[in-house]
Amino acid sequence: MLQASEIQTRFTHLQQTISEASRMCHADSALPKDLMTWMDELDKECKSATKAMSSKDEDRIRQCVDDLERIGDRAERACQQAGGLDTKIKDAVTSMHSELSDLKRQLH
Repeated sequence: MLQASEIQTRFTHLQQTISEASRMCHADSALPKDLMTWMDELDKECKSATKAMSSKDEDRIRQCVDDLERIGDRAERACQQAGGLDTKIKDAVTSMHSELSDLKRQLH
């Protein structure tokens, strides 16, 4: 398992990545509703995960990252199924999902 300080650093960066992807999605009025729903869900889950990250409870932290990654999977799937999405949005969602998956792998 990663050290607590490394987990916190990675999570802070992940929060910024999720926030940036969400901001980009909200700026596109033509974005498919399901993708927007998953991005909003990620935003909400990320905010609640902040408490778990500061708890130092490894099981709770792992569970939060697992939940975030599961929602990220759905967002990425919705992104892939959507036609005509801006490349920057696709890249932002894919990058966010990659970070989530990588952190999940390192925590297990």
